[in-house]
This record gives sequence, structure tokens and C-alpha cells, in this order.
Amino acid sequence: MNLIFLLLGLGALGIGGELLVRGAVSAARRLGVSPLVVGLTIVGFGTSTPELVTSLIAAFEEAPGIAVGNVVGSNIANLLLILGSAALVAPLPLAEVALRREGIALAGSTVVCAGVILYGSLDILAGTTLLAVLFAYVAWAYRSERKLLGERATVHEQVAGDAAPRSRSLGISLLMCAGGVALTVLGAHWLVESAIELSRRFGISETVIGLSVVALGTSLPELVASLVAAARGHAEVALGNIIGSNVYNVLGILGATAVIHPIRVPAEIARVDIWILLAATLLVLLFLRSGTRIGRLEGAVLLGGYVFYAAWLGLGSQAA
Repeated sequence: MNLIFLLLGLGALGIGGELLVRGAVSAARRLGVSPLVVGLTIVGFGTSTPELVTSLIAAFEEAPGIAVGNVVGSNIANLLLILGSAALVAPLPLAEVALRREGIALAGSTVVCAGVILYGSLDILAGTTLLAVLFAYVAWAYRSERKLLGERATVHEQVAGDAAPRSRSLGISLLMCAGGVALTVLGAHWLVESAIELSRRFGISETVIGLSVVALGTSLPELVASLVAAARGHAEVALGNIIGSNVYNVLGILGATAVIHPIRVPAEIARVDIWILLAATLLVLLFLRSGTRIGRLEGAVLLGGYVFYAAWLGLGSQAA
């Protein structure tokens, strides 16, 4: 039954996150919100909702390995698994101007994440700092996009269009949002509860479960959004989705979790996994700096890196 509820939770998270994003984007259009704001905020926050709800529920259930492992594992999966898979579908370019800003945001947020992890505690001070940095990033991104307007602004129009290609009535859009929230909360509850029970039954640490199964499940919206964008020829959107998701995960999810329910950081994440996240971030930035895009060869390298990481997690769980 625990395995069934785990699978149900993963499915509910994927469907709920997708419904929430589509409903929110459609409602924003009906209310006259610009595609620029929609792309920068609603889509970014929306696709990170499964991670947020899952980490909060795990924190309240006193399962810090799942709460923190979910974020760190999701970011590793975003950079290695999802970015690698999307690059195999179509090379992922990034404009020179955007590379400076997004590269700084990705590197900065990952370094901040490492600092918080090595600090050892997600307390209110750490949480408010992370949220303040997130709001500063969104404001900075919005101002720089407003200045560029042309090509870069159309990227965010593509983000909004990919998220909700059809316009719906405001009432239907709000119902989709409500249904998405309900499914996300229910799915996160099933996922966390079943993950805790499975870890106890099979002697696998909650941290390994959080870094692997839970992280992969909560990354489903990013996987779908990035693969769809790459297949439609919006490769830059796919890359932007991943970078934006990693920034939101670290600053928004860890920040909100720390403020609402402070927790300790599991020692094993500080010893190994945060360094893997830093290495994956550096590798992606090096690929972008070498040619301002991630091609299929680089995508294969990233995907191979995730295979090795997943195998290492599996061996670690067996050893435990």
C-alpha cells in the first residue's frame, strides 16, 4: 500500500502542478497581467509548487532528510537529468546578455544554498535572508527584461504561451488553480507519508529517499515543461525554466520552509550532495561559457552524470 500511495502521490503532484500553472497563467491573462510578469513569476513559482508543498509537509512531519533532500535532489536532477534530456532533444542556447544575469543568479543561489547547508540549520534568519534575495532577484530580472523588451521579452511570452496555450474563462482558470492546489497538497501528503514508511520498513535513510524518489517526483513539472519547450523549438525557454526553477527552489522553498518550520540540515547532505550540486552547477556554467549553449554532446555528459549519481545513491541505500 505504501508503494501504491507513493505512486499516487507522484501522479497527483505532476497533474496538480500542471493544473496550477495552466490555471494561474490563464487567469493572469484574463486579469491583464503582462506575459513578461507571467513568465518571470507565475510560471517559475508555479512549477516549484510541488517542491514547496512537499518540503513543508516533510518539515512538519519532522523529516528533514526529505525536506532538504527534496530541494537539493531536485536541483541536481534539474541540471543533470532534465537539462541533459532537453539538450538531447534540441541544443539549448542562451543569449549573451541573459547568460550574464542567469549565470550569476544560478551560481549565486547555489553558493547561498551551500552556505545554508554547511551552516547546518534552516532557521528564521536563514529563511528571511533567502526570501529577501529571491525578491531582489525577481525585481532585478524584471527591470533588466523591461530594458531589453525585444528578443528577451518574447522569450517570456513563449514561457507563458507554453504554460497555457489556450485562453479560458476566469472562472474555469480559478477552478483549475483550486484543483491544482488540492491535488498538489494531497499528492505531497501521500508522497511524504509513504516515503517515510518505506524508508523505515526497508532501512533506507529518509535523506536518500528525499534526494532520489521524492526529488524526481517533484521535478516532474520542470521535466514536462522543458521537454515540451525543446520539442516546440523554444530551446532557450527550456534552459530558462531550469535555471529559474533552481533559483526558486533554493531561495523560495528553503526560505519559506525555514521561516514556517525551522529544521536541522542532515549531515550527509552537507558531506556529499551539496558538493555534487556545486559541481553540476559549475559544469553547466562552463558549458554555457564555452559556447553560450548546451549541445547534444554536453547533454549526454550531463545525463551520464545523473546516471552515476543515481547509481551512487542506490549503492549507498544498500550499504545502509
